[in-house]
Amino acid sequence: MAQSAYIKFVEGSTIPSLSLEQLKEQLVHYKEQLNLTGQQLGWEYGDAGFPYTIETKPEAADQWFYLKGKDPLYHYIVMGTGSTQEGDTSRHFVQIVLPDGSTHGDKAKGNEFCKYLAKQWKAELHLFNGRIMYFNPRK
Repeated sequence: MAQSAYIKFVEGSTIPSLSLEQLKEQLVHYKEQLNLTGQQLGWEYGDAGFPYTIETKPEAADQWFYLKGKDPLYHYIVMGTGSTQEGDTSRHFVQIVLPDGSTHGDKAKGNEFCKYLAKQWKAELHLFNGRIMYFNPRK
């Protein structure tokens, strides 16, 4: 059965919403940071830290994209954006899905990406196991 994690933009988040293109740009930035770390360490850390290619299917161009594993330890992670209506306000979120057939490596990388992105945006993270991590400033 597929599992989902959510990064929810709440009060105190650095951005109120996010487009699919901005999400892709953030992942590319993450990979560039890993490559710079790899240069300092003297090995190809970028390929180990981000073992995926970003793929888009024509029928889902505006809704979601997926990360396709380059290594047999990793298969797929699906990412998309959306919003829900809560009273008078709409809450935007990023959904990360581990489809059927995902590996333990996909789940570990999915958690890693979720934590990185939620920390960057000071958002509320609902992990695959149902636990919640708060990176937003709360009183």
